[in-house]
Amino acid sequence: MDSKLYTHRAENEIKLAEIIFTISDKTKIQTEVFAVNDPETYYSAVIAHSYYSIFYSAKAYLEIKGIKISAPKEHKKAFEEFKKFVDSGELDVELLKIYQEALVRAE
Repeated sequence: MDSKLYTHRAENEIKLAEIIFTISDKTKIQTEVFAVNDPETYYSAVIAHSYYSIFYSAKAYLEIKGIKISAPKEHKKAFEEFKKFVDSGELDVELLKIYQEALVRAE
């Protein structure tokens, strides 16, 4: 997969996270559109899809840099390779903090 496809997947994941967040926040949508009798929140799915947006963004960046990541342990490898760019000063440490926080929450 190339960086454009990873970027597209990242965009789709964040859009889906936003949709799920809206559905979680608006019980009227759940009851009227989806016929849910007992509205709930789906924030765990919001967190998971947000994480995947970050993951695919990182993979796109790594792909641009010529680094291909594959299974097994694809998520760990991507994080470690991304971290190298932060450690070298090429990327801001805040990006790594966001990535790490999303990773922990998604687990």
